[in-house]
Amino acid sequence: MKKQLLGAAAALVLAACSQPEAVEPEAETAASNTSSIEVAEVNPIPGDDALRQAIREDYANYLQPLYEHFHANPELSFMEVETAARLAEELRALGFEVTEGVGQTGVVAVMRNGEGPTLMLRADMDGLPVPENSGVSYASQATGLNRFGEEQPIMHACAHDTHMTALVGAARQLVEMTDEWSGTLVLIGQPAEEVGLGAVAMLEDGLYDRFPVPDFNVSFHTFAATPVGQITYHPGYAMANVDTVDIYVQGRGGHGAYPHTTKDPIYLGAQIVVALQGLMSREISPLEPGVVTVGAFNAGLKHNIISDEAHLQLTVRSYSDETREHLLSGIRRIAEAQAASYGLRPDEYPRVEIEEVYTPALYNNPELSARAVAAMRTRFGIDAVSEVQPIMGGEDFSQYHRTEENIPTFMFWVGGTTQERLDQFTADGIAIPSNHSPLFAPNDPAETISQAAEAMTAITLDLLAVEQES
Repeated sequence: MKKQLLGAAAALVLAACSQPEAVEPEAETAASNTSSIEVAEVNPIPGDDALRQAIREDYANYLQPLYEHFHANPELSFMEVETAARLAEELRALGFEVTEGVGQTGVVAVMRNGEGPTLMLRADMDGLPVPENSGVSYASQATGLNRFGEEQPIMHACAHDTHMTALVGAARQLVEMTDEWSGTLVLIGQPAEEVGLGAVAMLEDGLYDRFPVPDFNVSFHTFAATPVGQITYHPGYAMANVDTVDIYVQGRGGHGAYPHTTKDPIYLGAQIVVALQGLMSREISPLEPGVVTVGAFNAGLKHNIISDEAHLQLTVRSYSDETREHLLSGIRRIAEAQAASYGLRPDEYPRVEIEEVYTPALYNNPELSARAVAAMRTRFGIDAVSEVQPIMGGEDFSQYHRTEENIPTFMFWVGGTTQERLDQFTADGIAIPSNHSPLFAPNDPAETISQAAEAMTAITLDLLAVEQES
């Protein structure tokens, strides 16, 4: 079955570097309206209950060493060989049918438990090329080759180790509760989220052809700047399209003392940078989010030489496909127009290269979001699960929705730093270490992972609930 994939980001996706901003409660009510997915009544469980206690005990007795193993032994994108093998081993031991090597190093685990819907839960597996300086006793000292053969330090600076551990934690509970759910559970360990290519790799390797097609896709991400104990989400567009653009500005080089005899690509590049600021401010509705950032401007080698080329590197963020197309076409239009106004010939116009693969915007299905949020609030209470503003980071979990199957998708965010530590950073005037920072590791991983595992379990029990006989 041919998938209508819209590609994946080839550049590093800084999905977790921004802290979602809370929204007013009344906006949440409107966004949580549903039609075809029935939402359970929110009735928070007071204090601990059997599931919560079981997960906490399991963390102390089993999941903690697993988490510390993942944290201390990270691997880079598409190089997650040992990581994938360990995750596969854990799930196979629980009775799942496990297939390895899907999308190069991906893992797919399937458990069929009677009639009912199919739910896919996803955890990403790759680390980042960052030397760890978090100070935890199990900090990574790892180095390894990236997919291009370059030796780099490696760290789980984006908390993918918590994602894998929580996935195993939820699975360990669900296999003991098979009388409470009915349907098919598909758990995946996804490679290469950090380079935006892993989801597409698994889809192109037959994820929806070789394995049960989900009715729902659910995942979560640990956020450094969200307090431990808090879960956040946003229905609708939650994270952005991420495009990478290179502009190669041509010129006619010469001596810096005689600029009139040249066509200075630095001057032209500067004009392009300034003109690009009008794309969002004057061409896109102020109610429509978007970002065009020139992250690098490289040209020249010496003080008195006008070079013959400049290179601009851009990141472009948007939510809707229409805005994305307007921004990308506008970049090309502006670059060529500035060159024309400077007197360059058409064959000398800047070369604009837009990476074919990109990370599409993450769209949280509003109905599925409402149902999952209700299930989590039933367990954690209304105050612990809050709607926040969308962010302009990217996340290739979006790819599992952007296929011809059009499967409803939901991702939520779990707190990774205790409120006490966040308050201390603020009091000391120190920036909070973000995801992707060499300083970041969850400082209460027991609570972060236990809450995530409990949330994934609760959502599964709701979506795959056994129908009561009338």
